[in-house]
Amino acid sequence: MNKSMKIAIMVHGYIPMPRPSDMIYAPIDLAIQIAKGLGERGHQVTLFSPLGTEVHGQNITVETMNLRPLARNQTEFTKLLENTEFLSHDVHGLWDRYMVNEMFMRAQAGEYDVLFFHHPESALSTAAKYLGVPVVYTLHDPIYQWYRELFELYQTPNQHYISISNNQRRDAPDLPYTATVYNGTDVSLFNFSDTHDDYLLYAGRIAPEKGVKEAIQVAKESHHRLLIIGPINHGSKDYFDQYIKPHLDDQILYLGRMDQDQLPKYYQKAKAVLTPIQWEEPFGLTTIEAMACGTPVISLHRGAAPEIIVDGKTGFVVQSIGEMIAAVGKIGTIKRSDCRDHVARKFTVDQMVDGYEQAFSAVIAAQKPIAVVKTKKFIRKNITRVKNVLPKLPKS
Repeated sequence: MNKSMKIAIMVHGYIPMPRPSDMIYAPIDLAIQIAKGLGERGHQVTLFSPLGTEVHGQNITVETMNLRPLARNQTEFTKLLENTEFLSHDVHGLWDRYMVNEMFMRAQAGEYDVLFFHHPESALSTAAKYLGVPVVYTLHDPIYQWYRELFELYQTPNQHYISISNNQRRDAPDLPYTATVYNGTDVSLFNFSDTHDDYLLYAGRIAPEKGVKEAIQVAKESHHRLLIIGPINHGSKDYFDQYIKPHLDDQILYLGRMDQDQLPKYYQKAKAVLTPIQWEEPFGLTTIEAMACGTPVISLHRGAAPEIIVDGKTGFVVQSIGEMIAAVGKIGTIKRSDCRDHVARKFTVDQMVDGYEQAFSAVIAAQKPIAVVKTKKFIRKNITRVKNVLPKLPKS
């Protein structure tokens, strides 16, 4: 085991942990898995999260700072996103920074060795003022141009990034990455099944970028039933009403949102899971959950899909909807045990925790003492000042 580390973790200061049962919020689930895994390895972990947070585990402390949550369920979270007055005054951002400021002050005082955030924007401006505090961010979203500009505006030597796939780095290859750490899943929750029924499955958010209407097309043209599971997210009701609802019948069924403990039985009996993603998805938790159950996944060649799926062995990575339809007819060539074995080798929670443990240890070891950082900045600043004030000497 690495030397024991003192690690403070935050996802948001306004949503309690674990996530509310009617909400899908992967960063919270992953943060808890990482915290528990690190605690079991002897590291001291503090989770900063508002009142209502209850996370229990070895060497885990919860710090609420007596801060009330702004969203205790999906309905309140949706209202928060729709509240233009709150958004225009950055209320949720200020809630985050109330905890962020405390985390940095305590870290500077020696209480923590490293600070770990799942939403970089909550800490960027503060991290730039505490150069002696090592900071690690996990990037859960694509790196949009505006996101990259924010990272560059506030970049200082103490800030480091973890990508969740190599493809995610495509639009910002020069950020100071410390590692790529794939998300992991608890394989004990997703039991293997060597038998299946004849339906296809889509599981995930009901949103245009996830390719739900394309999944319907694949099911219809391959003459299969399709089960659709997932929440209709903020802003996606029109998409559902226009592209999904008109197709619902005995062949295309929408089962609504489900808790994670309900999903395995649908994964296990699916012939295949479809992920016709229409965006550069940084990772796909649905993909590894399905494969853990033995179910192959057919995905478009976008985002991290080629890193997660072994084409021809644990599913198919294709270039078009036409190829996806053809791939449904080849599912019988996939051994379901290969899907399970692939996840067990590469995408478990333990392997994810290994990656974070190594990344934190490396960042802490590489951190320069604050005196050195400040001295170098002082020297550079004053050398520039001297150059500007020295008179020009005449040429000899």
